[in-house]
Amino acid sequence: MPGKKNSSLKDPKLYEELREDGASKEKAARVSNAAAAKGRKEVGSKGGKSGDYDDWTMDKLKSRAKELGLKGYSDKKKSELISMLRNH
Repeated sequence: MPGKKNSSLKDPKLYEELREDGASKEKAARVSNAAAAKGRKEVGSKGGKSGDYDDWTMDKLKSRAKELGLKGYSDKKKSELISMLRNH
């Protein structure tokens, strides 16, 4: 993304920081745009209501993967599936 202009990004600097930290393009764009619209403090305190993936059952994890449109999750171990969900 460096060197390219993307008018849909409201906070390109935050986007780049998130990408460098390993966030997906989609997640980095969502977070940077939300932070620009609502403020970083409010976005930072949002979330955390669904619990830790480690506490979820495999059925719930697979359901979430399906919800997100992920592919190839059916034969994954729990740790691999959690990694897919966190890094999509």
